[in-house]
Amino acid sequence: MGVSLLDQITSTYYPILAAVGVPANVVTIVILSRGKCCLSKCITRYLVGMAAADLMVLTTDVILRSIVEMYFPLSFFTITPVCSLNWTLANAATTISIWLTVGFTFDRFVAICCQKQKIKYCTERTASVVIGTVIALSCLINVPWYFTFESAYIIDNKPRGCTWKQSFITSPSWTSIVFLYFTVSPCLPFVLFLLVNSLTARYILVSGKIRRLLRGRNGGENGKDPEMDNRRKSIVLLFSISGSFIALWSTVIVYVVSERALGPEYLADSDLPTISFMLQILSTCTNTCIYVLTQRKFREELKNVVKYFGNFIVKLIISLKH
Repeated sequence: MGVSLLDQITSTYYPILAAVGVPANVVTIVILSRGKCCLSKCITRYLVGMAAADLMVLTTDVILRSIVEMYFPLSFFTITPVCSLNWTLANAATTISIWLTVGFTFDRFVAICCQKQKIKYCTERTASVVIGTVIALSCLINVPWYFTFESAYIIDNKPRGCTWKQSFITSPSWTSIVFLYFTVSPCLPFVLFLLVNSLTARYILVSGKIRRLLRGRNGGENGKDPEMDNRRKSIVLLFSISGSFIALWSTVIVYVVSERALGPEYLADSDLPTISFMLQILSTCTNTCIYVLTQRKFREELKNVVKYFGNFIVKLIISLKH
């Protein structure tokens, strides 16, 4: 049987994604951690946490699972216990990435729409507590996944690969757990993104009109409004990150709903699971692009990083020649 077009695409897609996504997230973590992007410490905490989670997803889900299984089927990482652990870590990292994005979205909602709660909630300490809680709960709820796999094949008396246990597929209790898992992540976050962003957009439109009317009455219609400028920058960053998540996870939602409504056999010959996973994984690289497009200070820091490594490579080459 020949290799399908989609298999040919994925065999190239995943290595390119890893080659681009891993350095991009590492650079993002370094730049944001330096604290020179004119972002609050609260926002910086969330963005660094999201980048670290995305880096973990790329490492476990793309490199150690997709790429290794595709190109190195006899490696250490394809041994069944290791494979099961990697699947569990990948699911946990994905859950962390999703809910940190939810936390960031809610933080910006409070900062923009709830001025009285802003001082109390939108702090570095609160962000740290939210991040720690998300990590702990995400790891905890994903532990059962480790026990749902068995070896796919035996090579040299070693169990290799991961496939679902038959008892897992047919068990009503496990079916309930899977349903709960996909409800908590990503279906519930998807609904929260739509709800919170809708409320934020509505508040922005109403408050913007009121501020323009008040400034017009006070003769300030031709001057700049620093509050609105700062709010606009925060809104652009918020809507870009949330919009990217909604767009790239839409196919996952369609897949989950279709599988629950029609049954897994309906999608047995469909490319939707692979396509949805490809788009979902792409979300691990988009945030860096968003920062570059929306944050001037981040672009400046990125240029400095590129110059630094460029000069370092030139010096290294010169020293090797001599």
